Amino acid sequence: MASDNESRMEKTVNALKEEYNSIRTGRASASIFDKVRVDYYGTPTPLNQVGTISIPEARTVVISPFDKSSISAIEKSIQKAELGLNPSNDGKVIRIAIPPLTAERRKELVKQAKSTAENYRTTIRNIRRDGNDSLKKQQKAGDLTEDQLKTETDKLQKLTDKYIEEINKIYETKEKEIMD
Repeated sequence: MASDNESRMEKTVNALKEEYNSIRTGRASASIFDKVRVDYYGTPTPLNQVGTISIPEARTVVISPFDKSSISAIEKSIQKAELGLNPSNDGKVIRIAIPPLTAERRKELVKQAKSTAENYRTTIRNIRRDGNDSLKKQQKAGDLTEDQLKTETDKLQKLTDKYIEEINKIYETKEKEIMD
């Protein structure tokens, strides 16, 4: 029972990390493009499956398409993704200069990151609530004694505290990253 709750909380934390990867900071990062889909012969295909994404400098991304004929489709997909980036191509590769973030944009991103973290903390608390409900049902059914219920509830609370603390650390790291 506890391991089920723990694995659900672990998945929640991993989902937060994934979501934070797509929040752009002032540095170039291949993970910015994780959600970009390219219309490749009529099929929405992840960008990293139609080309190689490389970071030659701190504020530059270079995308080398595997198929040169897809270069304009890749360019359009990046523009449609609303990442605030302007790709340019030379016929062989797409270059993207990552502009430095304005102070106002940084504040918006921090606010977005904070809101996202709060949503994930709520998810962790919901997992705790579901776990507690399940424990109470087990006690009513006679599968748990009053003492076992108390012990299991305390374990679940410690688990909740641990994962909420982890979410807080991830948020603080992301906030520093955005403000740098």
